Amino acid sequence: MKIDDTTIAIIKHLRNGRKSFKLIAESLNLAENTVRSRVRQLTDQGVLEIAGLVDPESIPSHQPVIIGVKLKTTDMFNKGEEFSHLKGVVSVSVVTGRYDLILVVLFKEDYGLEEFYTEEVVKIEDVQSLETFVVCKGYNLKVPYIL
Repeated sequence: MKIDDTTIAIIKHLRNGRKSFKLIAESLNLAENTVRSRVRQLTDQGVLEIAGLVDPESIPSHQPVIIGVKLKTTDMFNKGEEFSHLKGVVSVSVVTGRYDLILVVLFKEDYGLEEFYTEEVVKIEDVQSLETFVVCKGYNLKVPYIL
């Protein structure tokens, strides 16, 4: 599917939560079926995923943490996939620079950094070092609730 200006406009309407196709169509001066069809094509092709997201700061006893991971291997993509399956991991990015991977992890009252390192990270080979960044205040930090 070609990603044109209309498709981008539809995606922008959906990024802040589920909005009715009727409202999107009215604001873009399109037919509701046009919006519905484009969204279906985008989801079918894996370009767009509509999901409920949670602001972790609004949930008592939950703490988002960002972790930089330096690996002993250049197999960053497979290691990123391994990290993505660990408990609490919300997202994994393969990056350039000081770290090989950047993780966003969501902790709660009975599952924290110590458990993550001693029960989860130990499962993954070739981890050279980790650096933890506790999020004091997040702006637009919305995550899928997975714990």
